[in-house]
Amino acid sequence: MAFTFVALAYIIALVLTALLIFFAIWHIIAFDELKNDHKNPIEQCKSLNPLIIPEYAIHIFINILFLFGSEWLTIFFNMPLIAYHINKFRTRPVMSGFGIYDPTTIMNAQILNLAQREGWIKLGFYMITFFYYLYCMIAELIRE
Repeated sequence: MAFTFVALAYIIALVLTALLIFFAIWHIIAFDELKNDHKNPIEQCKSLNPLIIPEYAIHIFINILFLFGSEWLTIFFNMPLIAYHINKFRTRPVMSGFGIYDPTTIMNAQILNLAQREGWIKLGFYMITFFYYLYCMIAELIRE
């Protein structure tokens, strides 16, 4: 059993991916509350927008760890979501603070459905990567 930097990177990635799964579930629940008129769009955007930068930063940090560990397949697997995050943040609406959700447009049915679908896709992606990281961590730990 060898404990290497790559094994440590996968352990850290597991813990942080669990946090990203929580963020994705939070987004799904928040958009469902908006869809069913349980919450005000201004309040909802105030609770969602502060989570955007940490989500993106955590995902990029995980991939920086894999870059230092030379885990090219894992980086390649994560690149589409990183590119999507960068593009989404680059083309966000002009607002006073950081965030991508604008309270004036979020109640548009098309934007709301798109945001909810994005949450489900991210949840699926993070679940897949969680189990992939778990497999790779175990494989790295038992490698001789």
